[in-house]
Amino acid sequence: MDLFVNAVLTASSVALFCNWFRYTCLLILAAETPRDHSEQVAEANNLAFLEVREDLRKHDAANLDRLHNCLAADFAILARLLERINTAMLNPGLEDVMLMIHFRTISTCFRLTRNHLQGFALDALEEMSVVVVHLANQLGERQATAA
Repeated sequence: MDLFVNAVLTASSVALFCNWFRYTCLLILAAETPRDHSEQVAEANNLAFLEVREDLRKHDAANLDRLHNCLAADFAILARLLERINTAMLNPGLEDVMLMIHFRTISTCFRLTRNHLQGFALDALEEMSVVVVHLANQLGERQATAA
């Protein structure tokens, strides 16, 4: 009986933590900044997330893997650039770390759903693109602050 109770408590604690984590990430993503730097960052670094977002708005599900790969490549570039800026500014950026974990989790959800649940896969790509836009905006803000 104790094993069952422990298993239920552990499972419910994990579920509550995951719910809290996702809700916190969505709150971070919903926060608006006075100026959007994401377009300038995309142009300066040859990032494709703006085109991916346009394809997602058109509900162009022809090549989901290509869209996913573009977002993953943009994410890797932004993560590396943010890490450099955070190191230079001595600012670890907890929100950035949380969003990076969130991105990787959503990416895994995309890979699990892309073949059989295209609606969920499209939603995952949309949320991944929102994370990339947010990180690009953060990068632009930090560069503007440092300048």
